[in-house]
Amino acid sequence: MALLKPGTVRILCICTLALFVTGCSANWGWYVVDPTTKTGMSNLMFLLGGLRYTILLSVTAILISIVVGLLVALPGLSNNRYLKLFNRTYVEFIRAIPILVMILWVYYGLPQLGNIQIGVFWAGVIALALSDSAFQAEIFRAGIQSIHRGQYEAAQSISLNYTDTMRFVILPQAIKRILPALGNQLVYMLKMSSLVSVIGMQELTRRANELVVTEYRSLEIYTILVLEYLVLILIVSAGVRWLERRMRADERG
Repeated sequence: MALLKPGTVRILCICTLALFVTGCSANWGWYVVDPTTKTGMSNLMFLLGGLRYTILLSVTAILISIVVGLLVALPGLSNNRYLKLFNRTYVEFIRAIPILVMILWVYYGLPQLGNIQIGVFWAGVIALALSDSAFQAEIFRAGIQSIHRGQYEAAQSISLNYTDTMRFVILPQAIKRILPALGNQLVYMLKMSSLVSVIGMQELTRRANELVVTEYRSLEIYTILVLEYLVLILIVSAGVRWLERRMRADERG
């Protein structure tokens, strides 16, 4: 919470207080998530238990999508038309598939196609990573193309090969420029991870759905779910902004 601005913390506190105050209405049933009761605390812990899976799923998927996106982006920078064709075909094809459809295809269709078994976690990771990799490829391509041509020429003047030029000269500069976009994709991934609930992944949304079925208090439970995502994404966004400031400070220093 130290990463959040004081104004943001105040807004969250006011919203939470308002929700619980209005819970005094006879039409609302905040008792299902009331931490002062045994049942309410149990329900809250059940909901929060999905946080670990949401974070693990999202972070694993984003790391894989970054690697795949970079590997797809590099052919798009080549002068070889076949490599460029591969890049454009991959990006356009993957971007055209809705994430929910990709999740269902990976979980239900891929095992039949390859005669393999995939658990819900890895099915979610593969689907999210594939869907995001096309966007990552475009982000990396734009970031690399934004680097001045003189940087390539300077690397060549000291006899660096293509791999070392990318590793030591181009990518470090490109990553600084695309960091906000990468942060946005992580936030996007956190939100889209909720779709993996349709195949049974025990993340935040799935747990909220299961609790609604047993408690029949959808308004109160889904409100807590909204707050969970809100706090999580605000923390991630603040962390990305802090990292941006740190990298700018290191560059000036």
